[in-house]
Amino acid sequence: QVQLVESGGRLVQAGDSLRLSCAASGRNFRGYVMAWFRQAPGKEREFVARISLSGGSTYYTDSVKGRFTISRDNAKNTGYLQMNSLKPEDTAVYYCAATLSDYGYPNDYDYWGQGTQVTVSS
Repeated sequence: QVQLVESGGRLVQAGDSLRLSCAASGRNFRGYVMAWFRQAPGKEREFVARISLSGGSTYYTDSVKGRFTISRDNAKNTGYLQMNSLKPEDTAVYYCAATLSDYGYPNDYDYWGQGTQVTVSS
């Protein structure tokens, strides 16, 4: 198993940047595809981005393409989500997740962090 702990969420203004971190412990982090999800108040949790084992392949939901960047440092057992040009509609609890599946489709994730709150004021 892998344990995930997110950090970095806070209150920011529209247009600001923020980097979230996801620290992993337990079994070998490099063996897990990693992703970020978010859940806004009153809405269902939605997929944001995923990254392959090596970091060479990434995928983003349309609403964050060109603004968010997912990355990972396997030597540090840490994943990241760099968020630029933040908008009020990005306000949500952000979760990192991990899976042993080959690709990491949105329904594949078995391991979740506790979430970190990102609030973007207008």
